[in-house]
Amino acid sequence: MPTTNLEMVDVESKLLIDAIYLRYGYDFRDYQTTTMINQFKNFVASRDYNNIAELIPRVLHSREVFYELLMNITINVTEMFRGPEFYHSLRDKVIPHLKTYPYLNVWHAGCSTGEEPYSMSIFLKEEELLKRSQIYATDINDLALKKARTGIYDIRRMQDYSKKYHLAGGQGSLSDYYHTRYGGAKILDEFRERIVFSKHNLVSDSVFAEMQLIVCKNVLIYFSRSLRDNVLALLTDSLCPKGFLCLGEHESLDYTPVRAMYDVVDESKKIYRKRIQIR
Repeated sequence: MPTTNLEMVDVESKLLIDAIYLRYGYDFRDYQTTTMINQFKNFVASRDYNNIAELIPRVLHSREVFYELLMNITINVTEMFRGPEFYHSLRDKVIPHLKTYPYLNVWHAGCSTGEEPYSMSIFLKEEELLKRSQIYATDINDLALKKARTGIYDIRRMQDYSKKYHLAGGQGSLSDYYHTRYGGAKILDEFRERIVFSKHNLVSDSVFAEMQLIVCKNVLIYFSRSLRDNVLALLTDSLCPKGFLCLGEHESLDYTPVRAMYDVVDESKKIYRKRIQIR
């Protein structure tokens, strides 16, 4: 029976994923197949390749091409104060508990280019928690992390970010937290200094600190069920008892192995609190 175009695309995609793993050590073998194929097809179309198979030798022999592809695979849509209603729920239902800790560790897993960790830094400042907080912002994508560390964003986007800041309950003006520089908006050092940006692979890396708050939004949707369950186990192991886990709008702990370990804080905003386990 002849191979269909769809079957060929699937074969080419699996070969490319294997090539990436063997050459660079990035493991996308358990990511959702449909998502990966669509991202490969979009990349191929944007570079005028004829098919995914043509991309395989280019990725194998050019680190530059690989990193361009990696940026397309792993970068998420992000913006400052994305989902403003989330911050209202955080302020009302989570912050009162976080204020009881002498020191806070916050983890933004899958931080992309850094807009959301900087939003958290500003948020904690306004809640008088920033000085006793350490934010760890991690991603698999080196290029995204490089941009995040600069803290410099397109000045044209700041008007929209400012609207979301106010919708999130911001207490002042977003412009108080950046200055115009290098043709862009540069986040003030006070906020950048509270964030450690570092590379971390949720698929293969382990726990690196005990957290009181973990934000992992719109990352799990790209994973297969088995990989999602493994990542949720890692996040759960990283949380202190009674710590908080925040997921994306289309993500949930329902029907996962860790569900029984959490209480629901806000179902609509996907905020959960880890239970104290009685042994």
